[in-house]
This record gives sequence, C-alpha cells and structure tokens, in this order.
Amino acid sequence: MQRCWSEEPSERPDFNTIKILLRKQHRGYGSNILDNLLSRMEQYANNLEELVEERTQAYHEEKRKAEALLYQILPHSVAEQLKRGETVQAEAFDSVTIYFSDIVGFTALSAESTPLQVVTLLNDLYTCFDAIIDNFDVYK
Repeated sequence: MQRCWSEEPSERPDFNTIKILLRKQHRGYGSNILDNLLSRMEQYANNLEELVEERTQAYHEEKRKAEALLYQILPHSVAEQLKRGETVQAEAFDSVTIYFSDIVGFTALSAESTPLQVVTLLNDLYTCFDAIIDNFDVYK
C-alpha cells in the first residue's frame, strides 16, 4: 500500500491491484462499502482520463489550426519567431511595391449576398492573388 504514495506515477499500483490488496486485508469485515467506494473511484479515474484525453485532443487540434493560420498570413521565419516568443525585427528593403485593389460594386454585391458568400468570394480572390505572387521572387 505504501507504493500508492510514490512520487513516481509509474511506480504506483493500478486500481485493480489496490482493490485486490484491500480485499485481502478486509476479508470477513463486509466489504460492500469498500467495494462501492473503490468502484466509484475507479469510474471517476476512468472518466477523468477520458476527459483529459478529449481536452488534449481538442487543444492539439486548435493549436494546429492556429499555426496553420499563422503560416498562411506570415512568412515562415516570422511565424517561427513568434511561436518561440521572440521579438521579430523589422526588415528594410531597397524597393517595395504595395498593391491596393478595389472591387467595383462590392457594397452592392455584399448587400445581396450571405456573409458566407462574401467570405468565400474574398478568400477566392486573395487565393488567386497569392497564386500569382508565388510565380515571382517576392516577399509578401
């Protein structure tokens, strides 16, 4: 039973082992309460393990999505620096081009469209811009 208090989790016995040891110690004392308590503890531990696993998976999925978004909008080196908590130093370029665009009739178009349709249109448009830019040796 002293192994239950071990600082090292891998050295601690599992619930089935504890249950067997306690039953051996309490033979003839009417172990219904003890069995009930151990059963509830085992159920609680199993439920807790499942919850931890679910939350861990959800966390990893959200982290993956956030990193994917970060890599889509920032250069890889900048995204890596931000992930490590480092300060990103501003870069200077001798020559730059800034592209501004206007979608003629966008206000009227968006008034007639659902929000999802507007987002899809803008996403398709910027994906097209990105595909064109990728054909050139540019930093975006």
